[in-house]
Amino acid sequence: MTLRHLIFAILSTGILDITSFGAETPLDPKLHHLRSGSVREWADFPADAQGPTLNIRFQSRPNAAEYALRLRQQDVKQTWRVALNGKELGKLAVDENDTVIFLPVPAGRLVDGENTLTIEAGSKLSDDIRVGEIVLFDRPVSEVLNEATIEIDVLEERPTERIRVPSRITVLTDAGALMTSGAKSTERLAVRPGVIYTADGKAKFGLPAGTYTIVAGRGFEYAIDRRQVTLKPGAVVREALTIRREVPAPGYASCDPHIHSLTHSGHGDATEIERVIAIAGEGLELPVATEHNLQVDYHSAAVKAGVRSYFTPIVGNEVTTAVGHINIFPVKAGEPVPDPKVRDWAGLFGETDRTPAKIRILNHPRDVHLGFRPFGPEHHIARTGENLDGWHLRANAMEVINSGAQQTDVMRPFHDWFGLLNRGLHVAPVGASDSHDVSRYIVGQARTYVRCKDDRPGEIDIDEVVKSFREGRMLVSCGLLTEITVNDKYQPGDLVPAGELKVAVRVLGPSWTTAERVELYANGIRVREAGIKDGNKSGIKWAGEWTLPRPRHDLHLVTVATGPGVIELYWPIAKPYQPTDITVQKKVIGCTGAVWVDADGDGKRTSAFDYAKRLHREAGGKWPDLVRALADYDESVAAQAASLLRADGVTLNDPDVRQAARAAGEQVAQGFEAYWDSWRASQIARREKK
Repeated sequence: MTLRHLIFAILSTGILDITSFGAETPLDPKLHHLRSGSVREWADFPADAQGPTLNIRFQSRPNAAEYALRLRQQDVKQTWRVALNGKELGKLAVDENDTVIFLPVPAGRLVDGENTLTIEAGSKLSDDIRVGEIVLFDRPVSEVLNEATIEIDVLEERPTERIRVPSRITVLTDAGALMTSGAKSTERLAVRPGVIYTADGKAKFGLPAGTYTIVAGRGFEYAIDRRQVTLKPGAVVREALTIRREVPAPGYASCDPHIHSLTHSGHGDATEIERVIAIAGEGLELPVATEHNLQVDYHSAAVKAGVRSYFTPIVGNEVTTAVGHINIFPVKAGEPVPDPKVRDWAGLFGETDRTPAKIRILNHPRDVHLGFRPFGPEHHIARTGENLDGWHLRANAMEVINSGAQQTDVMRPFHDWFGLLNRGLHVAPVGASDSHDVSRYIVGQARTYVRCKDDRPGEIDIDEVVKSFREGRMLVSCGLLTEITVNDKYQPGDLVPAGELKVAVRVLGPSWTTAERVELYANGIRVREAGIKDGNKSGIKWAGEWTLPRPRHDLHLVTVATGPGVIELYWPIAKPYQPTDITVQKKVIGCTGAVWVDADGDGKRTSAFDYAKRLHREAGGKWPDLVRALADYDESVAAQAASLLRADGVTLNDPDVRQAARAAGEQVAQGFEAYWDSWRASQIARREKK
């Protein structure tokens, strides 16, 4: 029977007779759109789905031995069960990537006559998926996946040699889906469908006969190499793929300060040994183990996997509470951990004071956990970094991008960070992966580049790393790396003396990411921007310089570069974790730490809130005097002043106040309006929360 006749039989009768077919029997050639829950999840799916269940009926005889069932799936985020004749065979992989999986059909599960294969939602949560292209094999899964053999060497090209290195190998079908292989995780391999991390640059594994694309890479700093291979039954094919470093970052170590494992955190799928292999395979130099309310050292696992020389592990802890999640480090494995049963930030940071940790990172502040969102409008006014509950944030860093929990608006956490800086909190920006998995969320995809000596990745000085964190000497990367130098000398964490400002910026990345735009922010206000042509070059994608006149007061400078998200399955950017819109706009992003400008010459970093407080004090309670004094200050100082006037009982939308703000300058009026809009939104959110 031809495929055309097969499709006609399925469409016309809904019943397929496979009693006379050969070793591979297509049960359904199409992809079907299914939906759990009643709400459309993403705009790239049709408004209407087939429903929460797919039933495929076919005729067969009983199977005396194990058979294999092949399925292709896309966008699976919740639980979906696969059953044959009412008995579960397994579940779809919880992975939004386009993936081909295999499930075993136990002996005797097929019956004589009509059989029914069912795929159904196991959750009422919203989840749009596609599933189909289902094939039944009359052989066990292990035989199907090892029909042919391929041996891969991944080599790094260096100036005088080529050497095997830890790396990620991606296996794609001719249709572009991740392909399950016959490989199994070992002390040298971490394996998931379509992905193999190798600790030593070598991998030997089976595949069904067919045509595949093999891609090798080693995380953000490296090029990729790819081969197309056609495998015949019984074939043994050998391929060497060569990668090279494309993103130079001398004097900066790549750090992921938010990493988990199934072994210790109890969810996700990466065992501890798989975790350290993936860390080495993504080229990370400073992984911080932040298991939930545990303090674990990855050192022994890294030694066992043979990858300890590639990175310096740090012991941390994600203090996981009902009032937010805080990563702390460095701590010691086995020592008492903070009590997670705290009820407010005073208790939370009081508990962290009992540890030797010098770094406290506020994790994913826009995510809801146990009904609490740290930077939700019911608790926080982002424009001014103002906590409405009277809680004091004693973190010295915060996640501005979490590649495992991205925001619909990727810039939202950056503006939250600007608000904290303007409030006078010296908080460093952090990029992290929050990865619990081998490949679903890629470890180190978002990362933090910390200024330190990094010529020996296995022997990095943790004290130097901690000092750089505390001083904000870092860059944040998720597919791009952005650098800033002011007046040929000053970098993130530095204080620039008063004067005209020459701001030099570079945007870097590998050839497989693209930069489209770069922006310069002063006190969180965009003051310069440029489009980027030829942003898909390797290494330096853009370099430019802006000159700013001497500012009239202290401020902080930050540059941010963005581009379209990577969709290729060798390094895919995940969809937003808790989306606020069904339209997906994935981005790559690179951000610098803050460079402070000492415009008033007092040798200190003076925040927008500090200036607002001084002007408020000098006005002596006379709001017109305060508003007039704001004429020499920017929008961020005006917004902070508006928060002080609101606390005094001044109605900011009063016509007289609005007129006075306009008379003081456009920037003052904008600051007042932005604060008033944020304040009203917070009041609405607080009322709705009650």
